[in-house]
Amino acid sequence: MESAVDEHRAESAVSRQKLSAWLWRPWYAKLWWIAIPIWWLGMAVATRVDVLAAFYGGALAGYLNVLFFPMTALMVLGVGYVRERLDGFVGPGDGMPLSDEEVSDAARRIWEDHDRAVKSSRAGFDMLDPRSGLLWIGNPANPNNPGYIDPHTGKHR
Repeated sequence: MESAVDEHRAESAVSRQKLSAWLWRPWYAKLWWIAIPIWWLGMAVATRVDVLAAFYGGALAGYLNVLFFPMTALMVLGVGYVRERLDGFVGPGDGMPLSDEEVSDAARRIWEDHDRAVKSSRAGFDMLDPRSGLLWIGNPANPNNPGYIDPHTGKHR
């Protein structure tokens, strides 16, 4: 049993690529990572050069700030790595697909459960429903609420 586990670990370690392969190996990743410090150095120089300051103050530069933000590159380039890692968690299914009847029965059951839950929750949040507890007790539209009865006539308002 122990050897099977070790064999599985060895196979998964070999077949799985490192994060650095996703973040640095593609040509566009290298280009992006090199452009990021160039962009931010240009922004630092823009504090002294008026022509660059005019460009870095524009709307296009605002979009490029997001594009050249290191976390943006990390998130975008890391998508493939995360996708590969998550695909490794899901094994091949050996079950049979549901027939059309079974699918419609399951959908009907789910909707019935949903409707039942909504109806029971509606009673707890409707201040005109006596089953809502404190909402009903404190509601001025409640006939038993002292604020609902006119103190001068003793009748409902």
